[in-house]
Amino acid sequence: MEPVGDGHGGIVTYLVEMRFLKSLIIVGAATSLAACSAAVSAPDGGSGSGLGDSAVVATSPLTGLPEMAPTPVLIVKLDNTRNAQPHAGLKYADVVYLEEVEYGITRLAAVFSSTIPTRIGPTRSARITDIDLTAQYGNPAFAFSGVQRKMWPAINDSTVVDVSPNKYAAAYFRDHDRKMPYNLFLNGTKSLTWATGVSSDRNIGFVFSSDIPQGGLTNTGATMKWSEASAEFTYDPVSGLYKVSLNGIPAQAAEDTSGQNAATVIIQDVVQTQSKYWDKGGGNTPHATTIGSGTATVLRDGRSFSVNWNRPTSDSGTTFTMADGSPMPFKPGQQWVVLLNAKTPATLLPQPSPAPSTSKKAPTAI
Repeated sequence: MEPVGDGHGGIVTYLVEMRFLKSLIIVGAATSLAACSAAVSAPDGGSGSGLGDSAVVATSPLTGLPEMAPTPVLIVKLDNTRNAQPHAGLKYADVVYLEEVEYGITRLAAVFSSTIPTRIGPTRSARITDIDLTAQYGNPAFAFSGVQRKMWPAINDSTVVDVSPNKYAAAYFRDHDRKMPYNLFLNGTKSLTWATGVSSDRNIGFVFSSDIPQGGLTNTGATMKWSEASAEFTYDPVSGLYKVSLNGIPAQAAEDTSGQNAATVIIQDVVQTQSKYWDKGGGNTPHATTIGSGTATVLRDGRSFSVNWNRPTSDSGTTFTMADGSPMPFKPGQQWVVLLNAKTPATLLPQPSPAPSTSKKAPTAI
């Protein structure tokens, strides 16, 4: 069944409903089978859990959750200021990247494949970091509100399929209940219907398992700061997810009151340099290097793990390995990747101190 929407209304898609069903019914059982990335190679060359024909479950290489078949990838650039909240469609993304732009603020790049919402936004412009970042997805559809004139050649020479208003203006609409420039939204299903040559989801280096790996440190999350922005991920033991806060406030979702939540948080330390792109106000766009190698901190299930990341070429995925060289398994679900300048490390949030005892000690008899 094809997703439908009313342009300005909420997401009313069959795919969305199916994703919630998967989360509620299947995840507890099926994700334990996702011990490797998209799927484990079966003896017959197919894909599955490796636990026998009755237990074969194909999983998404982006989330580790069950999927029927590979589906097209849509990457959307989103504003990340307080004016952007509540974000629409973000909670249905498979992977969310957070990157620094001019003046110490941040933007989001949301990767959709399992579910394509009919309302995503507010959409904003692309940056030079996105060129390298999106290449590991092959030829994804790339939605953004625009780009400075000098960067159009980089967009045209990249691997993305441009679905910006420059090509598909009819897929975008304004929400007049919000102020500009925070009111441009994308109908994702329309953009993918019109675009051609879009890659389906593929292995980008992620490995998944519902089992918590050995080691790591117990903590409640992490916080990171830029000169004009911040992000915090706080572990919720009830849901087993990390509650997301952006710029000092809980990250809200337009669809419901549950807000934004991450199954795994990857804080990827990157070398960040000045690019050749400047805005009219004199602000420089930093370039985060995502091709190469470095260190990272992975948060899952109330623990943090120090790992190494490696991405040898632009079209290869990014692998994350533990100290012994084994793959770092991510918790199945939505993945958040923070591209953090290695010079400004994140701060881990310690476990809360136990409440002091209120019981009074009985007097000792003399």
